[in-house]
Amino acid sequence: MSVQQITDWTLLELGRRLVAEGYRFITPTPLTHERVCQRFTPPLAKDLRDVFGWSMPFENTLFSQEELADLQQAHIVEKEGSLWRSTVRWSSLGHLLIAHSAYPTTQPDSVFFGPDSYRFAQLIDAYLQQCSEPVRRVVDIGCGAGIGALVVACVRPEAEVLAVDINPRALRLTAVNAELADTGNVSVYHSDVLGSVEGQFDLIIANPPYMNDSQQRAYRHGGGALGEALSLRIVRESLPRLEKAGSLLLYTGVAMVDGADPFLEAIQPLLGDDRFSWTYRELDPDVFGEELLKPGYERVERIAVVALTVTRRH
Repeated sequence: MSVQQITDWTLLELGRRLVAEGYRFITPTPLTHERVCQRFTPPLAKDLRDVFGWSMPFENTLFSQEELADLQQAHIVEKEGSLWRSTVRWSSLGHLLIAHSAYPTTQPDSVFFGPDSYRFAQLIDAYLQQCSEPVRRVVDIGCGAGIGALVVACVRPEAEVLAVDINPRALRLTAVNAELADTGNVSVYHSDVLGSVEGQFDLIIANPPYMNDSQQRAYRHGGGALGEALSLRIVRESLPRLEKAGSLLLYTGVAMVDGADPFLEAIQPLLGDDRFSWTYRELDPDVFGEELLKPGYERVERIAVVALTVTRRH
């Protein structure tokens, strides 16, 4: 096996071990994570939940020498002074266990999971529960750790589900998470939005980055003045790819300026003819308030999480 295959297989086996041992961890916001870890001086993991949930450093006595060597060879753990630290994190999502990047997500190709992931999953599940149309072909744009693709694949096992991303690390983690979930209907593809996949879709889902990130990390930086550019592009490029009665389900964040919603104003011209019906609502009026202290957000009043659902008429 190649180094990559060994890494992915070792990660999958680790996930299976954690599932068998009843591991569970609900991932909070980065700010909450930081505050919890500040209670410990210094933080030191006492169990696997601390290692793979709270991303705490640990002593080598938590694993056998053979286990530690295998994890190190697969780049799942690395030395940190006299201690060790995991490079991955495992989070619970319903019955699923999801591998993603460890805290803090400072690397450019970090794969994020957090409260947005839970809200996105709930949005998809609610849509599928009330959808009476066939869902035969689905694509999750910017799949990250594969949350959206896996939710659809579990609820609609008859559907062909494509998970696409420009981040190779995200695609590898999605593949591992799909295998761990025993979903045989998820395929991963490297694609910039829908550029590398063909055909029409009954459902297009996306939870794109929506921040103006000075470090331009892939999971966080949405482009444009206030992080809105990628969300707008997804709307623009997805609408022509919808089957009749097919839907786009977009979960994103919007920087509200002077009481106005600039994202809604930008998408309305795209949805203004009779080919589409659509709904738009705020799911949470105020998230990531700490971002308002950063350059570029001087006129922003709040960052809201919104859900856009667009359906192509018959």
